[in-house]
Amino acid sequence: MRLIYNVLFDIGFLLSAPFYFLKMHRRGSWADGFWERFGQYSAKLKQALTNRRTIWVHAVSVGEAALCVRLIEALSARLPNHKFIVSTTTSTGMAELRRRLPAEVSKIYYPIDRRKHVQRALGMINPEAMVFVEAEIWPNMVWGLQRRGIPYFLVNARISDRSYRGYRWARGLFEPFFRGFAGIGAQNQADAERLRNLGARAESIHVVGSLKFEGGAVGHARLDARALLDQIGVPETAPILVAGSTHAGEESILAAIVERLKERFPDLFLVLVPRHHERGGEVGKELGRLRIPFVYRSEITSKTRKAAGTVHCLLVNTTGELRHFYEVADLVFVGKSLTAQGGQNPIEPATLAKAVLFGPHMENFAQIIPQFLDRGGALQVADESELQQRIGELLEDPARRRLMGQRAAEVVQSNQGGLEKTVQMILSAIDR
Repeated sequence: MRLIYNVLFDIGFLLSAPFYFLKMHRRGSWADGFWERFGQYSAKLKQALTNRRTIWVHAVSVGEAALCVRLIEALSARLPNHKFIVSTTTSTGMAELRRRLPAEVSKIYYPIDRRKHVQRALGMINPEAMVFVEAEIWPNMVWGLQRRGIPYFLVNARISDRSYRGYRWARGLFEPFFRGFAGIGAQNQADAERLRNLGARAESIHVVGSLKFEGGAVGHARLDARALLDQIGVPETAPILVAGSTHAGEESILAAIVERLKERFPDLFLVLVPRHHERGGEVGKELGRLRIPFVYRSEITSKTRKAAGTVHCLLVNTTGELRHFYEVADLVFVGKSLTAQGGQNPIEPATLAKAVLFGPHMENFAQIIPQFLDRGGALQVADESELQQRIGELLEDPARRRLMGQRAAEVVQSNQGGLEKTVQMILSAIDR
């Protein structure tokens, strides 16, 4: 089985490598940590790990990286003598980790799952335990952990329909991996049942809820979003619509809606925050085609001053600032829900007691969304037309917006506590 996997992986990697590296190049900062992806880490990191008991935490991208931050903060308070190292696979995830975690936590790129690269990484880091955030299971990494007797954990586990079918199809490969987890923190009973069906031991599974409900630090660098809006001429009384983590097609829809609604709400202002900041140029061209006056976030300096009404939209082409714009929002639209499938995280604006809207595609949060909808903490729309209608209704009714935000925050508060349960699960297994 291992030989077959490694042969197929090498063939697949050789065929996909040109597209993989082209994608890295387009996203920018591709040279940063390039060799780390092949398990080659710096002498400085090696020195930092010498004679240290190390916990390795892995996150895939930005969303998982945010959870990593909260988990490491909680674990380090209980394990003050341990060294923490956190890995990610994307440049945006790395930016989030560097922004929000202190220097004593080492940040690296996760190695490509070729056997020699994984062996090199594990040989150097030699962790006492490894924690995977959500579900990204690579065979050579797990085989390496098992061979060295290193306990490994899965936290905030969510098994989607698609993943479940894939794991079941390759059950012979993945069942030993699931059986070997020292602890699994499942989001709900449905995920726990799927994990048992995939081979995980019942005693290793703990239903703790979603860690995305847990509050966390904003980061070391704060942005005064209100002051920034003042610079570009947005009045204090202007209603602010923030469209967060948007995907292709959604920006032009939101911009067109705002332009139409300006007939009724002249001061209405739009803040667009694409999920991938490198799409800023593409989105800017679309706004230009629609003749919408906008300014890039990256172009605003301390000397920037715009007259009131001259800018209709702020296009945020920087990373790590979405929460700061949520703080000044009157309404929030959650992206990847109108023109793409899956949905982005609605919990962060809900935590801030904001009125939240999203489209019909929130599959990645299927267990969470009904709680917001049933308690009146969010609105789900079917299409562009309904989105415009609901935004208009909420802009006319500040009391309703406040009530929606209050109920959304209550949903978040009622689901907290999973982080502490997860920490206890990891600590008890390490102690054993």
